[in-house]
Amino acid sequence: MALNAPFQYPHSAETTIAEDEGLPEKIASTSSLPGTKHARGISFEHIERPEEVQWVDWDGPDDPSNPKNWSSKRKWATTFVVSAFNFVSPASSAMIAPASEDIAHELGMTNAVLISMITSAFVLGYAVGPLVVGPMSEVYGRSKILKYSNWLYLIWNVACGFSTTAVQLLVFRFLAGVGGSAPLSVGGAVVWDLFHEEKRGRVMALYTFVSMLGPAVGPVCAGWITHRATWRWVVGELSSSAPLQHYPDLRQFWSISLFDITIQLSAAFLLHETYPPVLLKAKAQKLRSTLRQRGAGGGYQYIRSVYDTGCRESISSVLLTALARPAQLIWREPIVQLFSLYTAFIYGIFYLFLTRIPFIFSGVYGQTAEIAGLQYIALGVGLATASFVNVFFVDRIYLHLRGGNRGIGEPEYRLPSMVPGTILLPVGLLISGWSSQQQLHWALTDIGVGLIGMGMILNFQSMQTYVVDAFSLHVASALATISCLRSFAGFGFPLFGPAIFERLGYGNASTILAALAILIGCPAPWIFWKYGRRIRLNSRYAVRPSASVATTMTPNLPPAESC
Repeated sequence: MALNAPFQYPHSAETTIAEDEGLPEKIASTSSLPGTKHARGISFEHIERPEEVQWVDWDGPDDPSNPKNWSSKRKWATTFVVSAFNFVSPASSAMIAPASEDIAHELGMTNAVLISMITSAFVLGYAVGPLVVGPMSEVYGRSKILKYSNWLYLIWNVACGFSTTAVQLLVFRFLAGVGGSAPLSVGGAVVWDLFHEEKRGRVMALYTFVSMLGPAVGPVCAGWITHRATWRWVVGELSSSAPLQHYPDLRQFWSISLFDITIQLSAAFLLHETYPPVLLKAKAQKLRSTLRQRGAGGGYQYIRSVYDTGCRESISSVLLTALARPAQLIWREPIVQLFSLYTAFIYGIFYLFLTRIPFIFSGVYGQTAEIAGLQYIALGVGLATASFVNVFFVDRIYLHLRGGNRGIGEPEYRLPSMVPGTILLPVGLLISGWSSQQQLHWALTDIGVGLIGMGMILNFQSMQTYVVDAFSLHVASALATISCLRSFAGFGFPLFGPAIFERLGYGNASTILAALAILIGCPAPWIFWKYGRRIRLNSRYAVRPSASVATTMTPNLPPAESC
């Protein structure tokens, strides 16, 4: 039946039994409405029963309301806003690192662990926030969650600048991290909503680069802000406990919170909803409203989105199901468990070095805070170099491998770029550690830091894109699960790191980390390559392999969750 056939009321429509798993067995389907379709490829037979359902989908493969069919300009505008969120929050997490000593002195902090927590408390918020905002984006949509979460980040980040005690600062930093955590899980999901798999790799590479660039750029700015003004402008605002004259030349500096306000304003105009189930639910509601106004009797009750399982649950039940999904993923999904453990390890190393860079260059090389902050440029150069090389090759490699597999794409085709990353990371650790241990020229230490950045970003880009390809509609929950465990590592590593470096020295400590990176990291891409597909096919949530023909209709979905 043609998609644009005139509307027929449910009692006279041509229908079928919906046999798709996850849909109630007695629900029927019809294609008589404009924008409705056979439910997920189900065959039809003529029946007549009151519970016949009109399934609402996109108006064909070229429907302009489908985010995958948006213009390139609109897609990239949305990606830009989400990437900006993903930049400002990680920048805040590490921006305060060069100012840690000044903060500790002003607030009377002497314990090394508490001083490290000035930076890592924000990352602890990253461990908690995604478990809530990720699943909620699969209920209420991406746009609302990103905007509301950013307001929470903004409020608590400003509050950090008014802290007068160590406890206040640590609590406010944690809450700011919770609010700023939304892009970690929701951002990658937005990329899945917008782009087909053959273009998704380079977009994810750029998106991941921006998120990792924030912790490199933030401390560079913070070092100069701390020297010329005060650490309170690093975290976002002036302290109400000190007079303005204590802060010289404030006009030269713009806090991270004010920058975030400009992003929030941009989001009001450029960030639109992208999540297909939410968009099609709104479309079905609009059709029901139209029928109700036309006096269509009870027919409007049987118009549903193709993502609607037919369950009639309360809002609290839906939310509990969504919020429980990350726990189910980490408990039941071996591929999520493996990725979580490996990303936790490399993310812990990343934040360990983020917090130690100022101490290495100020303690070993005697540099001032602002000059030591400039050494983060080496990390940024490493991130940028590897990212832009990967952007050029990632989709080309994917398409080549897919072509050799009868046009069927697999998430494992995102893994080749992970191989050089597993090599560069331990090499960078050894160079930076022993260069600083032997007090060689600071440029050699910078080279090691740059190689660490290259290894980090290649690993992250590969694994993030793998997860986005593998988990489709539930990618936000999958990313939330991985973000949770890696953020716990990012919180914990800087706490015990200083003691290890002080006891063993930078060279020996870095050698241990490099050995672990070789032991854990180098076999990882080969293990995922050989066994990843087998593990995924036993997954409840992972998407099934599909042919290379790009479609904008309902994708090859994982089984729906039961009522």
